[in-house]
Amino acid sequence: MRLLITVAAQSGLLPLMILLIRCRSITIRSLFVILSRRHSPSCYGEKGRSSGTFFFTLCNCSPGQGLMPASFKVRTVPLDGSTGTFEEVLDPDFGESAIGRVAPVDSGLWWIILLRAYGKITGDYALQERVDVQTGIKLILNLCLTDGFDMFPSLLVTDGSCMIDRRMGIHGHPLEIQALFYSALRCSREMLTVDDGSKNLVTAINNRLSALSFHIREYYWVDMKKINEIYRYKTEEYSTDAINKFNIYPDQIPSWLVEWIPEQGGYLIGNLQPAHMDFRFFTLGNLWSIVSSLGTPKQNEGILNLIEDKWDDLVGQMPLKICYPSLDYEEWRIITGGDPKNTPWSYHNGGSWPTLLWQFTLACIKMKRPELARKAITLAEERLSMDQWPEYYDTRNGRFIGKQSRLYQTWTIAGYLTSKMLLDNPEMASMLLMDEDYEVLQTCRCALSKTGRKKCSRGAAKAQILV
Repeated sequence: MRLLITVAAQSGLLPLMILLIRCRSITIRSLFVILSRRHSPSCYGEKGRSSGTFFFTLCNCSPGQGLMPASFKVRTVPLDGSTGTFEEVLDPDFGESAIGRVAPVDSGLWWIILLRAYGKITGDYALQERVDVQTGIKLILNLCLTDGFDMFPSLLVTDGSCMIDRRMGIHGHPLEIQALFYSALRCSREMLTVDDGSKNLVTAINNRLSALSFHIREYYWVDMKKINEIYRYKTEEYSTDAINKFNIYPDQIPSWLVEWIPEQGGYLIGNLQPAHMDFRFFTLGNLWSIVSSLGTPKQNEGILNLIEDKWDDLVGQMPLKICYPSLDYEEWRIITGGDPKNTPWSYHNGGSWPTLLWQFTLACIKMKRPELARKAITLAEERLSMDQWPEYYDTRNGRFIGKQSRLYQTWTIAGYLTSKMLLDNPEMASMLLMDEDYEVLQTCRCALSKTGRKKCSRGAAKAQILV
């Protein structure tokens, strides 16, 4: 149980959960019960505990209900009214102890994805039907679906609110969050008990899924053809019919991309905001877009084609780059603030993270390209055990163990073992993957057209996936 609490509800927990289930461990069930407790905001103190409810504030402000902690600490405290007797209690970290004091957005999304995976793998659906667990799902969704000032269906977050938890210029609408958001919405729709209290929430989920799917496929995708279109964009188009809807200036296309993008293949960019496209390749966001079917089948195939074509850049001597390329020189100084941990080709700034192997393996199995996953695993096997299972590797090709990399990392070990297990038992992958959702697509394109139709035909919906 201690191990589970330490890893918490982040991306490293799904492979760990699969391994525990494989070993017939049931401790994972306890974690869901702990995490589904109601987290209540408060403005009456820095941190408190009351009747199993956790809360924290920073500068007398607190996040909304539904925020999941990024991690826990186990603390030993004396029992009330007893002498020499102690108990272990959990102290969740909602961001008040994090570097930069950033609240985690991805932990709640991973919790929902993990909950669905647990049910699929074990057949224990009674857990997700519990009232407290259903309440946890609804609180997370209400927090994510709350109306704000944003004009886009993508989720607006601050920098450092996901796996990349330090300042790396990903504030806004980073792909990793959008892919997890889309996946969590689809998982929630499967698990929610539909009644009078949840009917409106399910409708909101369907509407958001349709808009988000169209938005990412249409505006985040780049390949040679799309980059050439951006290169010829007109700007300052004030109209509902504008082609350059986000007023992207062609000079934003970085020089490295012009030479790097292959003739065949493409990828989903890292971020999109008004007058700004982040053209960096973020591995987790692209891989999870394949796993969750956020991208079209053609786009998903294109992403793997690009990884294969740019193997030396994205895999090198240790899979896989968290992002490519790194920020360096003046760009690194301005965007990261001169972060000494995120120097070029280190940590989150282009470092190589072996834990990404399991997401890569899932994506390869889905697209019927297991040989790519085997190639990456074989490469990792040459060093991981000998190097004592580091958290990440440094340098452009991933040759060095990271300068601040911790050893014997749970998610490194679990990611590798899960990749091996998935290749040996590809039928397990089907429990974690998601196929194209034609119901979402039926609403998607026609709702955004000028025909006034709420829903298009199934044939038109299928035609959209060929984009």
